[in-house]
Amino acid sequence: MVGFRPADVPPSAAVKFVGAGTAACIADLITFPLDTAKVRLQIQGETRTSAATGKVPAMKYRGVFGTIITMVRTEGPLSLYSGLVAGLQRQMSFASVRIGLYDSVKQFYTRGSDHVGLGSRLLAGCTTGAMAVAFAQPTDVVKVRFQAQAMNSGQSRRYCGTIDAYKTIAREEGIRGLWKGTAPNTARNAIVNCTELVTYDFIKDMLLKSTSLTDNLPCHFVSAFGAGLCTTVIASPIDVVKTRYMNSAVGQYSSVLRCAAAMMNKEGPQAFYKGFMPSFLRLGSWNVVMFVTYEQLKRIMMAANPRRSTAL
Repeated sequence: MVGFRPADVPPSAAVKFVGAGTAACIADLITFPLDTAKVRLQIQGETRTSAATGKVPAMKYRGVFGTIITMVRTEGPLSLYSGLVAGLQRQMSFASVRIGLYDSVKQFYTRGSDHVGLGSRLLAGCTTGAMAVAFAQPTDVVKVRFQAQAMNSGQSRRYCGTIDAYKTIAREEGIRGLWKGTAPNTARNAIVNCTELVTYDFIKDMLLKSTSLTDNLPCHFVSAFGAGLCTTVIASPIDVVKTRYMNSAVGQYSSVLRCAAAMMNKEGPQAFYKGFMPSFLRLGSWNVVMFVTYEQLKRIMMAANPRRSTAL
């Protein structure tokens, strides 16, 4: 047996809620530089366009590790973790809802039935993904803004800290500024949640039924890696548009669709897959760390409370 033994009593909703948020924060701590590199690559065409008008100095990033090396050389290693506080706030609220409540919502839609079809899984994924955005959109806006801002010595920073970012955005753009990009983020999270959780669910069930693997670390690792790959392929276009729109200046784009149209006209369809490799590296590694940690945390918490009764 690899890892902790499954608990005799299924984990409660509270265990899943806390475990998902904690596991997501651990995964973010490990993979955050890849996420920052992804954001820089996704906004690169936008940055070069602004540079042509003399507003921002052009910065050319090439590939995942080239981006990381360039950032370390020009801005220092801490730049890779710019926005980490907001990122952890985001994960604690996002993941707790979208992952931690997934099983409970799935059981709600199936009315407690043991047979769970694809439709119920997809519906549960969409529901918890949308709920997560409703709770935590401001944290995502601040995280993206921090990751996007370059910390060059000759360039003033937009925000001095996480609290300052919340206050500045609310003051300059209104409360609506903190909820900027809610529509594409809702779509992205619904798609990511459906792909990520449903794929993990299916791969895990298939491995347990069709192979000699048991419900332990190797099974969780393979399931999580497959979920990360599928999620990256499907969600990348929406993720790029979301990042561009959330990072845009006031009035730059009148709507999400205008942002997507501008990307298509100026940079072509390949723009929607900018930062694909860091997205895959990040989502693949993030999924592996998160799901493996999540499965183990649930077992640890249940072992610490062996008499805890199960709840939806």
